[in-house]
Amino acid sequence: MELVFLVILLALIEYIVFAGLVGRARQKYGVRAPATTGNPDFERINRVHQNTLEALIVFIPAVWIFGLYLSPLWAAALGALFIVARVVYAIGYFRAAEKRGPGAGLTGLTNVALILGALVGVVRALL
Repeated sequence: MELVFLVILLALIEYIVFAGLVGRARQKYGVRAPATTGNPDFERINRVHQNTLEALIVFIPAVWIFGLYLSPLWAAALGALFIVARVVYAIGYFRAAEKRGPGAGLTGLTNVALILGALVGVVRALL
């Protein structure tokens, strides 16, 4: 499970980096807290951060349960894919909102795979 925990920690570090980008963007684009609108470039950076939080809510328990009940190695591999997907999402979204699709899709597919795998593992353990 150590690899699973490492992946979770790396995903959380990625989230913190995105938070730092939001803070920097606030200064660069003059968007003072608590405002979350006003400059499209800032808004895209902020959405990357917020959407990553939304994805983490599903990711963390799913990768943990998948690792416990099905395979820690596969959980860690899918977790690494999640982290890469968030980078792809961020790069696309930073450029233009229309370019976020590949990263968003890969994030969604990864989370679905983790949830289904976790479900299979738990049901198998119950039987």
